[in-house]
Amino acid sequence: MKKLTLMLLAIILLLPNLTMAQDSRYFEMRTYTAHEGKRPDLIKRFQDHTLKLFEKNGIENIAYFIPTVDTNNSLTFIIAYPNKESRDVLWNKFINDPEWQAVAKASEANGKLVAKVDQVFMENAPDLTPEFIRDDYEGERVFELRTYYIFPGKVDALHARFRDYTRELFQKHGMINVMYWYTVEKDPNVQTKLVYLLAHKNEKAGKASFEKFAKDPAWIVVRDASEQNGKIVEKVESIYLKPLPFSPLK
Repeated sequence: MKKLTLMLLAIILLLPNLTMAQDSRYFEMRTYTAHEGKRPDLIKRFQDHTLKLFEKNGIENIAYFIPTVDTNNSLTFIIAYPNKESRDVLWNKFINDPEWQAVAKASEANGKLVAKVDQVFMENAPDLTPEFIRDDYEGERVFELRTYYIFPGKVDALHARFRDYTRELFQKHGMINVMYWYTVEKDPNVQTKLVYLLAHKNEKAGKASFEKFAKDPAWIVVRDASEQNGKIVEKVESIYLKPLPFSPLK
């Protein structure tokens, strides 16, 4: 009986790993730059209508953010489809939904809300997104969206470094690993990028944590060892974001 109990426990503990490994969702990150003075209307449209209509048409709401330093009148959100093949089908279903078309028309009675749309398609980074996300400061925290431009042929090296060391060192210095993705590029000649979200108590705390991480002797040893055959990352982009009240991820 004891042996059977232990076997069942082992299976239960393995289930999150199996679920994560089989995550076939196809993610889309869209950044909308609103026309001057129109972002409040855009946010209201998302809050009152768009999220519900996404769900109605089979699109999963993941997160909705605006920058902590508001210089570009933007709104960034992440949604997910069951798989890559369903993306165009579900998106077209949404934009052709008569209810959405009525909402869009009514909200733009005094002019277009969105001046520019940037989009990035992504797939879950196996072994990197944590099975369980710590909820320290949930509802009050800020997020850091980081994008790594990787040198050709170095994806596996970067992946191994994050999997085996970097995430644990982030946690050591008070940063919360949230989600990790690899971009899906339209052009096969364009190198995929690593995109991930960290959570911090606030922006000041996030920057202080990263400073400590960068000076950690353990990180320096790991970084230098992983780059014996050349640099892995060409450049890093970072932006701090605060979740909107209706964002599923807070």
